[in-house]
Amino acid sequence: MNARIWFWMLGFWMCALAALFVATASSFAAEVSPQAAANDPAQIAKGKTLYGTNCIHCHGINMVTPGTVAFDLREFPHDDKARFVNSVTHGKNNRMPPWGDILKPEDIDNLWAYVLTGGKP
Repeated sequence: MNARIWFWMLGFWMCALAALFVATASSFAAEVSPQAAANDPAQIAKGKTLYGTNCIHCHGINMVTPGTVAFDLREFPHDDKARFVNSVTHGKNNRMPPWGDILKPEDIDNLWAYVLTGGKP
């Protein structure tokens, strides 16, 4: 193989790997930590409004469960957003209905931000 072609191919693959690295690193940086979501007042306000419309009936005012069998959201693990999203989207056993057809992913993210506050104003 001609050395010139070999160096060209090497440069091409190095650029491709660098682009892949940058894309992967930026996707990790784009993920919002639970603490960051909990500190976004606009997102929390939207989540609180959604909570008042859709969740308060079972999970109670400020997440204080009114003696129903609903999960106490103040106790929800703050490091388990995937579990929260799955439960809201698909429902939980026979006790919680699925909300995936009603709530958009952005709505669920806003609810998550509110849940991270523990219902505190």
